[in-house]
Amino acid sequence: MNRYLPVARQHFLAVLASTSVVVKSICAAVILLYLLSFAVDTVFGLGVTPGYLFPPNFWIWTLATHSVVEKHLWDVGVSLATVVLAGRLLEPLWGALELLIFFAVVNISVGLLGAFAYFLTYVGSFNLSYLFTVRIHGMLGFLGGVLVALKQTMGDSTVLKVPQVRMKVVPMLLLLILAVLRLTTLIESNLLASYGFGVLSSWIYLRFYQRHSRGRGDMSDHFAFATFFPEILQPVIGLVANLVHGILVKVKVCRKTVKRYDVGAPSSITISLPGTDPQDAERRRQLALKALNERLKRVEDQSAWPSMEDDEDEGGPKADSPLLLEKSQSSRDANAAGKGASQESSLITFEDAPLTCDL
Repeated sequence: MNRYLPVARQHFLAVLASTSVVVKSICAAVILLYLLSFAVDTVFGLGVTPGYLFPPNFWIWTLATHSVVEKHLWDVGVSLATVVLAGRLLEPLWGALELLIFFAVVNISVGLLGAFAYFLTYVGSFNLSYLFTVRIHGMLGFLGGVLVALKQTMGDSTVLKVPQVRMKVVPMLLLLILAVLRLTTLIESNLLASYGFGVLSSWIYLRFYQRHSRGRGDMSDHFAFATFFPEILQPVIGLVANLVHGILVKVKVCRKTVKRYDVGAPSSITISLPGTDPQDAERRRQLALKALNERLKRVEDQSAWPSMEDDEDEGGPKADSPLLLEKSQSSRDANAAGKGASQESSLITFEDAPLTCDL
């Protein structure tokens, strides 16, 4: 184990060096606050405590700081890996500013939704520990957001080959694992709440509010809320999700899905509808091209085609075939016979001509 640590450290530093200042700043904040936690209780002062976030205390700053606060070294490793993963896979597609906005939206939403959920739990149980003992902190909520974003951009990619696990099922698979661990009391409830609200808030932002060159949001079919669940549950989940979306549209929380027409397309009119998003079409085209290239490569490997250069080299010094010799010989005989006939006819013409003398 000790001999692999320097190699892992070297690779991590090399990857970190290629990222933007946003990723480096977040990683530096995580490390600095972890070192500071040996001197002061950073989780209490910078983490979200539901009882202190709401009136009359209003510890609003904890919404911005709770995500970079960690208590254990392995939590620091997970946080750094999550931020670097986002910097390598999402930042080239979005840019540093959009990644920072996504980081802020997800973590602030996790703090607000988590505190509100614990407040409702207190209302139902009158247990003050849900207000003043629970601490919401760490990067697990942002990890859920990053996995949702990767499902959107590379959902059909294979994460594990044995057993085969695709990227599109990873967010809910990890949520299921955390739920099982919570039922066995191996983890605290704040971890499950942070990750769950991170998945939910990131999907809402990417689905309806993220700005890009095609407008706002991603209404493609492969990114619908029902696709996070197994296929047998998708019809029921889709029905409930459409009902909730309709209610949110009426209260003007979400936008109504509209058709977009691009009449300035060079070839023909382009119609963009839900489920036919250009990004979805491009993703499917790339997958089709990849599958075609792999199939052609297998066919080329199985069949050995002769080289044309080898055939020319082998056929150069060889003598002509008998059929070609026979054809060339017969053509020469025919030419010779034709010439002889023409000479003979000329001789007969001059010999048979009568000798006349006109006086």
